[in-house]
Amino acid sequence: MGSLSIWHWLIVLAVGLLLFGGKNKVSSLMGDFAKGIKAFKAGMKEEGEAEAPPPPAQVPPPAAAATTPAPAAAADRPPQHV
Repeated sequence: MGSLSIWHWLIVLAVGLLLFGGKNKVSSLMGDFAKGIKAFKAGMKEEGEAEAPPPPAQVPPPAAAATTPAPAAAADRPPQHV
């Protein structure tokens, strides 16, 4: 039969925790484990945001040279009545 696999050792560990640790110790152990996972995920998220390149700067489009017609000379305008 040889040595025990990892699954055998995990089952033995779980039974040992239930027998000697009691209900409160197992639940607190799992709570601490969950807090550790949440802290790890938050750290990875913050690290990913810190390493992300900044968004490209918005460059306004170039202004058109003369899109409106130039004003006519005063002599070319018709007389205005008030």
